[in-house]
Amino acid sequence: MSIFCFGVSHQTAAVDVRERFAIPASAIPEALARLKTIPGLAEGLILSTCHRTEFYVTGEFPESQSFFETFYRDFRVSDEPHLFRLWGNHCVRHLFRVAAGLESMVVGETEIFGQVKRAYEFANGAKTTGKLLNRLFQKSFQVGKEIRSSTAITRGSVSVGSVAVDLAEQIFGDLDGCKIMILGAGETSEKTAKAFRSRGAEQIFVSNRSFERAQALATMTGGRAIHFADWEQEFRDLDILVSSTAAPHTIVTLDKLAPFWQARRHRPLFLIDLAMPRDIDPVVGKLGGVYLYDLDSLQSIAKQTLAVRQQESDKCLQLIERHVEDLQLWIERSSHGISAGAAKLCLMKG
Repeated sequence: MSIFCFGVSHQTAAVDVRERFAIPASAIPEALARLKTIPGLAEGLILSTCHRTEFYVTGEFPESQSFFETFYRDFRVSDEPHLFRLWGNHCVRHLFRVAAGLESMVVGETEIFGQVKRAYEFANGAKTTGKLLNRLFQKSFQVGKEIRSSTAITRGSVSVGSVAVDLAEQIFGDLDGCKIMILGAGETSEKTAKAFRSRGAEQIFVSNRSFERAQALATMTGGRAIHFADWEQEFRDLDILVSSTAAPHTIVTLDKLAPFWQARRHRPLFLIDLAMPRDIDPVVGKLGGVYLYDLDSLQSIAKQTLAVRQQESDKCLQLIERHVEDLQLWIERSSHGISAGAAKLCLMKG
């Protein structure tokens, strides 16, 4: 019995590739059901976020290209170089780094910890995990908590939303006079809206398909909720739009902007797309006076904050190695149908 992980991440693929692999939360149950039907796989879990779509499995390792050709109807041969594959200790170490925020675009960000927990809860609820993945992911939660509590890895901007606000401040300076629209009311939108508010922004508008959720976030940040059918009307006076919805397709398009564009009289508009798949059609960025940033654009800005926390990385890696060894010992001693020798072989260091 072996542990493997494979997939794509912001470190291996650009946003236009990652968005084709992304699996929305609503589709995870069906995807897990399909995962269970793949011959040779004993356990399986899917982690899909803005920056990564990763499959964690136990059993016989499927040839990754044929797996993705089966799992994704639009898989292309050109996608193959963007896939990563890890097994044994390399897989364990990778997951611990992911849960600790060390593999994130914004190193040390906290949102990924909750996303890993939700991925595990989905898989556990769908009964696609067993003894190995249960132990692996429970151990990853322990690692993530310990690293965040015993190191300074979370110092500085620790979310994509806060990096987006850093960018807005670089462009506008004071944000108190800016009119800001937040599309979406999920965790990323909430952190982004709170970050804007903490930096002095006073005109925050929130729009979401669920008006109740938009109202809740608007109340939380001192903003105003807008019905989703009406958010385009605000384009006339907007300075900044941040979009982070779960829509399966673009929602900010040339057709929606065109009726309001002339009335803006070339007033600059800054668009920040934090969604996966993307909410904003890239063609919109070609309009005069529009400045469009997506997740890949923010990655170079996020690297500037890495130096602040780089000195903590050695301490984090030492903690991770200790937990990798602990898990290996547990598997070697496990008597649940796995011989000590086979377990040691499956987790041997590369």
